[in-house]
Amino acid sequence: MLGIILGTHGKLSQELLHTGEMIMGKLEKVETVSLLPGEGLEQLKGKYQQAIENLGTENILILTDIFGGSPYNSASTFVAENEQYGIVTGVNLPMLLEMVNYRYSLAEGEALDMTTVLEKAVVAGQSGMQKLHKSLLQNNLEEKEDEL
Repeated sequence: MLGIILGTHGKLSQELLHTGEMIMGKLEKVETVSLLPGEGLEQLKGKYQQAIENLGTENILILTDIFGGSPYNSASTFVAENEQYGIVTGVNLPMLLEMVNYRYSLAEGEALDMTTVLEKAVVAGQSGMQKLHKSLLQNNLEEKEDEL
């Protein structure tokens, strides 16, 4: 099974997990890593190491908040050493939920292609972002009227 680590500044990772569980119930094989004020990279690397051990899976997707931030930089040291690990930045709730659902759709024992996993995470995160403004509603109504 694909293990998922949420790595963020502050307690964002814990809140994403709690919110995901509010929607879907208990999320198995999901760990959180939080960089808290006053902590350094060595402490953060230790947290990632513990999360990896807790997951006990070969394939690990790490979802971080900001590209180039400390949670990303620390996680990248693990990814650089293991081709079965990958990182996607810009974590959001739709991304997390989609990746949990995706891993349940895989057949038991099916080999994971990490590049496919990463692409699915990016698409899920992007498709979870939508916009709404009065002008868009008006344009939409006008297009529907034109179709009639």
